[in-house]
Amino acid sequence: MKLFGNFSKNIGVDLGTANTLIYLKGKGIVVDEPTVIAVNNKTGQILAIGSEAKKMIDRTPQHISVIRPLSNGVISDFEMAEEILKHHLNRLSEGFFNRYGLAVVGTPTNLTEVERKSAEDAILGAGASRVYLVEEPIAAALGARLPIEEAAANMIIDIGGGTTELAIISIGGTVIARSLKIAGDKFNEDIIKFIKEEFKLAIGEPTAEALKVSVGSALPMDEKLEMAIRGRDLSTGLPKEIIVKNSQIRNALAKSLKILAEAARELVEDSPPELVGDILERGIHLCGGGSLLKGLDKYIEREISTRTVLIDDPLTCAIRGLGMIMERFDKYEKILNSQAKPKEIKI
Repeated sequence: MKLFGNFSKNIGVDLGTANTLIYLKGKGIVVDEPTVIAVNNKTGQILAIGSEAKKMIDRTPQHISVIRPLSNGVISDFEMAEEILKHHLNRLSEGFFNRYGLAVVGTPTNLTEVERKSAEDAILGAGASRVYLVEEPIAAALGARLPIEEAAANMIIDIGGGTTELAIISIGGTVIARSLKIAGDKFNEDIIKFIKEEFKLAIGEPTAEALKVSVGSALPMDEKLEMAIRGRDLSTGLPKEIIVKNSQIRNALAKSLKILAEAARELVEDSPPELVGDILERGIHLCGGGSLLKGLDKYIEREISTRTVLIDDPLTCAIRGLGMIMERFDKYEKILNSQAKPKEIKI
């Protein structure tokens, strides 16, 4: 067994609602694809995974389903989640020795035991022999190079696709944390709802995402941005094009952003006084795809009265942290041991 163990590959997996990222020990980030799969309902055949499947959203005939197997950071379709992982891991396999040893997986902070088991089983079913679950804020803080092992507060807000993870970390563990279902997908829903109510126009998720990225912002901007979009006129049922302004998207997102800021405020208010002092000195760190919304760092800074910093390359922050654990497992094993016992499969 020892001989074969030397050939196994260790991986870090960030199985997110929006994107799946995989870190292979010794090679770095080797997979960065949307967590989407397209299936033929009649035959059960998998037609596309990742970017190709994402292009099919809202564009398929009735016999094809485009599935996002994670909802709010939790696996909602176990079989499809496992198929996505198998696809990516099989693609990475080289030669005869193609099994995987240790897998370190990022998860939301508030998972139930059932949800944790579902995440573990999906990774084991895809080919790993042992699985450690790591809370996303811990992984993101490591990826941001924050000194989480010091006896001082590190506050991080990780805004993903399905959830926003807010946490204060000290001495290698989470002191206090919150998990919100206000994140990138909710921003898209807000935009779809606003366009429907304001313009009587039906649009899909890809158009809402494009609006959010191109003209969306958390605060008023000096530059006036606008974008032409097309959809179905709800009164006539015919195609229609309208121009959407930055201020309108900001209004659409206002309620969700307020809830996010309030959660951050409550997290600080519930923290021990000494850690609050550290936060004031060190600031708040933003990461995750949702943090790329224009002006979001300044918005939170204004609401919380604390310096807020957007981490470099926020999209890959968590997977970089998982990679650090993989590369220096001996150093970070104590962080893993302070969390739940790893799930293991006998081979």
